[in-house]
Parts: sequence; C-alpha cells; structure tokens
Amino acid sequence: MNDLPDIDAQHSAITVSQLNRRVKAMLEQGIARLWIEGEISNIARPASGHLYFSLKDDTAQIRAAFFRQRQSGPTIGLKNGDQVLVFGRVSIYEARGDYQLIVEQVEPAGEGALKRQFELLKKKLAAEGLFDQARKQALPELPGLIGVITSPSGAAVRDVLSVLRRRFPAIPVVIYPAAVQGDAAPAELIAALQAAIRRDESDVLIVTRGGGSLEDLWAFNDEQLARNIAASPIPIVSAIGHEVDFTIADFVADVRAPTPSGAAELVVPDQAEWLRTISRFATRIARLGQRSLEDRAQALDWLGRRLLAGSPAARVARQQDRIREMRGRLVAAIRERVLLKDRDLQALHSGLLRSSPALAVQRSVARLGQFRQRLGAAGRAAVGGLHQRLALAARALNTVSPLATLDRGYAIVTDATSDDVLMRASDVSAGDDIRARLSCGKLLATVKQVVDDGE
Repeated sequence: MNDLPDIDAQHSAITVSQLNRRVKAMLEQGIARLWIEGEISNIARPASGHLYFSLKDDTAQIRAAFFRQRQSGPTIGLKNGDQVLVFGRVSIYEARGDYQLIVEQVEPAGEGALKRQFELLKKKLAAEGLFDQARKQALPELPGLIGVITSPSGAAVRDVLSVLRRRFPAIPVVIYPAAVQGDAAPAELIAALQAAIRRDESDVLIVTRGGGSLEDLWAFNDEQLARNIAASPIPIVSAIGHEVDFTIADFVADVRAPTPSGAAELVVPDQAEWLRTISRFATRIARLGQRSLEDRAQALDWLGRRLLAGSPAARVARQQDRIREMRGRLVAAIRERVLLKDRDLQALHSGLLRSSPALAVQRSVARLGQFRQRLGAAGRAAVGGLHQRLALAARALNTVSPLATLDRGYAIVTDATSDDVLMRASDVSAGDDIRARLSCGKLLATVKQVVDDGE
C-alpha cells in the first residue's frame, strides 16, 4: 500500500532552492541572535577579507561566516584553537544548503563573559543608588589614623606607606591584611573591612592593590564587597590598579584615586604647608603673648603703686619678681618652639631641593643622548646592510641577464621584417633577411642556405 501523496495541482513539487529558502526563513525567524561559546577550527582568510571557520565543542561543530563589513576590530589574531564567544544569527547558505552561523561579533571567551557580568552588576547597583554622589562621605581634613586594606606583601602598600611618610609621617597607619586576588579575596576583603569598622580606630580607609588584568582585579567586582563598602560608616578611598582600570569598588567608594600613591596623597595634607601654617600661628601666639605680658605688666605696675600706697611693699615686690620670671620662661619657651619649627622647615626645604625636577630632567637628557647615539649606530648598520644586499642582487641580476649571454659569444637572431626571434632554421627560407644582435652592435644578413638538422 502506497502512502505517498499524489502529485496534483494541490500538492505541487517545489525546487531545492525554494526548500532552502523556506528553511533559511524558518531558521532566521525562529532563532533570535545569540551568543555561542566554542573553539575556532578550519579558519580561512580569502582575498575578499571575509573570515570562514568552524565553531566546535567536544561533540559538535557549526560552520561560521564573519563578513568583512562586520569586522569592526582586529581579527588577524584569531587562530585555530582559540576559545571564543561569538554573537550572531543562525542561517543557511542556499546555494549548498549548508547550515551556518552569520557572525556579528567575536570576543575572547573568558574576558567577554567577565565584562558582561561587570556591566550587569554595575547597572544593578547604579539603579539602587549606590553610585550616587549624594551618599558619598567627605574625607577628613587631617585624619588621626589611616587604615589600609590590602595585601601586606604587595607593591601597592609600599607605595602608599612611602607617600604617607613623605607627606605627613606623624599620622599613624594600620594595615588590615587581605588577599587581593583569587577566589578567597572577596571574603578576606570583606572581613578586613568589617574588622576596621568594628575597631573604629581609623578616620579614613584606603582599599588598594596594584595593576593587573580584568581577571586579576575581579575580586573588587564582587557584589557583597561593593555593598559593604557602600555601607561603611568610615570614608573609603579606592585605588585599584592603574588609572585606566575601573572596578565596582571604585564606583561605590566615597572617593576613587587613580593609583595607590594618588590615594595616599588624597587622605593626608602636605606637611610642609601645615608646618608653615603652624609657624605663622606660633609667631602670632608669641606676639599676642608678649602683648598680653606687657599689658599685665602695666596692670601690675599700676596695682603695685596702689599696693605700695596701702600694702606691704615686700609682697608686691615678690609678685613682681614672680611675674617677670614667668614672663621670661614663657618668652624662652615660645622662642625655643619657634626655633624647633624653623629647623623642621629647613629640613623639609632641603628634602624638597633633593627631589627637584631639575635632577630628573638632567638624567632624562643624558639618557636621550645615549638613545641618539644608539639610533645613529643602528641606522648606519641598517644602511650598510641594504648596500650589501643591493650589490648581491645586482650580481645575481647580471648573472641571468641576456646581455651577459651575448658577452659569452652568443647572438640573438630575429626576422628582419617582423623582428620575431628565430628559434628554428625552418622559420626562414633562403633569401630572407635576418638581423643578429651581438654583444656589441648588430648584423644584417641574407640567408643563403637553410640546413635543418631535425629534432
């Protein structure tokens, strides 16, 4: 019994092209554009600029086409074996009926996923208002103690401590150790932050680490760490990586510094400026003290005269002596304090002179001279090499030149009328005019006899 339908007007046959066209429409309409992860294989780069490759996993593969107009970034680095994330749409190549993926974007598998995860968390926390400037805390003008949350063995903590010692060494610093990279880092950073809040000894906190890749800095994109930073009652300065690096911790912190050294400069004032201010205050206090002493001395003199008129003179004299002694001690103490501050200012001034930018410029000029000498030597060497290669190429060209063959006694014989090169004796007949080109000059001759040796 035959169950196949009869071909009639109601059930007409379709062509292969029509079938492929229907399948293509079903694929493109039924499957939305999507991200696919896989390994690149069988990559091909024709002259058209398009890229064709297979995207595979352990058990399956699909052909992919990445057309030139879609290649917004560099693709020369793509190679067989790369694990990538591909964004595109499923389609069919009608001419062959090949099921394929039309690629619109390619990213490295690991970094691309992290970037999307970063952007999703950033949008989520921003929508909750954790990045709003209104909730940011101001940094203290002169903190009594600075807390640093970082790895105690990293370069970042050394940079921070170096700047703090240089700018204001009198302020104590507490290190709250925590891992800054790896799976355990977020939990350790949260624990260090909670310990700093619980101990309530720091007026400002610096959360920092050195530079690295997106994966290296990923601990600072942890959602729970971000919420703990946002909820901290202690102002927090974030200094994660280099100036171009941004993490979620930077957005929720009260202040973001471009580098660990920059964070240290933000949390403390310049000690030299403060010492100058203190010196001005000390001078004013000394003047006010002196003026007050003079006023009191005048008052005492006036009282003394009154007491001498109606009180024992000895008592007044002892009080005057005591006042003069106290005035001398106070003046001496104020002068000593001013001298100490002046010595401190001189020491700071000497330190600033030693770190003058002029010395750095001199070293840079010396290095520039060395680079110029090296560049000149390299240029001369390169030109010499090119001269040598040119000479070799000239000798090689002369070896294969037809003129060199003529110099060895050969001639080029052509038909005098058509100027065609004669290869066989049978190409001319007796009486034909021929032309022979020698190494020096040409000969015009007439063929007297044709001798064909045969082949």
